[in-house]
This record gives sequence, structure tokens and C-alpha cells, in this order.
Amino acid sequence: MVSYDPKSWWGLIFRFHKSDTFRMLLPAMTTMAVLSAGVAWLAQSGLIPPFKGTASVHSLLGFVISLLLVFRTNTAYERWWEGRRHWGALVNASRNLALKLNAALDEGHAARPAFARLIGAYAGALKDHLRSQPGRGHEPNRVAAELFRETERLYRRGDLDLARLLSLNPDLTAFTDICGACERIRNTPIPYSYSLFLKKFIFAYIVSMPFCFADSFGYWTVPFVCFVFYVLGSLELIAEEIENPFGDDANDLPTDRIAANIGSGARDILLGNVAG
Repeated sequence: MVSYDPKSWWGLIFRFHKSDTFRMLLPAMTTMAVLSAGVAWLAQSGLIPPFKGTASVHSLLGFVISLLLVFRTNTAYERWWEGRRHWGALVNASRNLALKLNAALDEGHAARPAFARLIGAYAGALKDHLRSQPGRGHEPNRVAAELFRETERLYRRGDLDLARLLSLNPDLTAFTDICGACERIRNTPIPYSYSLFLKKFIFAYIVSMPFCFADSFGYWTVPFVCFVFYVLGSLELIAEEIENPFGDDANDLPTDRIAANIGSGARDILLGNVAG
């Protein structure tokens, strides 16, 4: 995830990151510029008839496409934010579990390093699992099962009483609940038909734009069309990137950092200054 200062207007305006949509859209924008210039030349030469009255129709279509893009962007951001909420819940569940174990286990107990390792391992396993293709094994479930086994082992040995065992259960089950919620986000993309329709709509809108405005604006149609295409195309690209927030794109969630913080936090609570 890109870190930046939202108050630095000039720095953001003139900053070109590798994830900037301008670079991604540059080949298509070049094509549109050539097309717009050709249509403008044909219109100025009188080789194509002026399309009178089409500008108002195109403006109406622009309003419709803006509504569709607003819905698309909001839906993608909701998925991104929901993913962030679930990873925040994982931070809290991991911290609560470590604190409860720290209070329940004697200082220097042999199970402390194991729990510190497993809590950090679950966050790392979930991060990698959400980035992999479905069907490659389920490492988070394996780590969660080991956490349950270790807890049950403490209970059978008498190191945990029933009340403390029950108090640990909500935090242990929260791990699997969070994993399932994140899998739901990853495995349920925006419906294909909707995404395909929006792309076709943007394409048709942009390609027809030079014919609507070349007679009135001449060669100024070229920058005008390119700018509109850049805005509309960028919104669609950004929505595509953040609708699955668990990858390693620049605008995805910082799951690497969150997982590392969960592991270091568990070690600090259960092991103190002892390196895990």
C-alpha cells in the first residue's frame, strides 16, 4: 500500500507512481488521440457530415455513465474497506488471545513460545492464502487446528481451568470467522456481465465522442477526448484494483505489515524481551 501525505496537493498532482493509471492507459490514450485527430481532420475537410444535435445526447449519456461509475467505485471501495475491517478484527483477536494467555500461563511456561509463534504464523498464513489461487491447500486452517490442539493440551494438563478455556474460545474461533469473511470477498468478484457492460459502454462513449464534437471544437477534440477517456478509464482501473484488496498491488491492503505487527505483538506480550 502506498503511503502518502494527503495534505501535499502539489506533491500528489505532480507525482507519477508505477501504479498511476496514466501509464496504464497511455497506449489506449494514444490510439484515441490518433482517432480523434483523424475525425477532426475529416470534419474540417468536409469529408464527413456534421452530426448536429448529437452533443446534447452525448452529454446525457455522460450523466448515465457517471452514475454507473459512481456505483462501481463505491462497490469496490466497500469491498476494500470491509477487508480492512476484517484484518483489524484479526489484530484485535490476536492481541486479546495473547493477553489472555499471558494472564493464564505462568511466567516461563513452555507453551508461551509455541503460542507466540502460532499467533504470528496464522496472520502470515492468512496473508499468503488470500494471495494464492483457491484449491492449493488451507494453511490457515492447519495453524488454527494447531492452536486449538495446544489449548486443549493445556486444559487436559490442568494448566487452564474450564473458565479460562471458555474465555479463549471466542478469540480462537474469530480467526476462522475472519478467514471465511476474507475468502468471501476474494472469491466473489463483481458480476462478469456488469463489468463487461461497463467497459463496453465506456468504449462506445469514447469512440463516438470525436464524431460529436469535431465539427465544433476542431483539433481541440483530441485533448478533450483523451482527458475524458483518462478520467473514465482511471475510475474503472482503480475499481478493478481495489475490489480484491488482498493482493500485492500498490493500492491493496498492507497485509504484509499488519501480519508482521501481529507476530511481533504476540511475541512482545507472551515472551517479553525474548526474541521469538
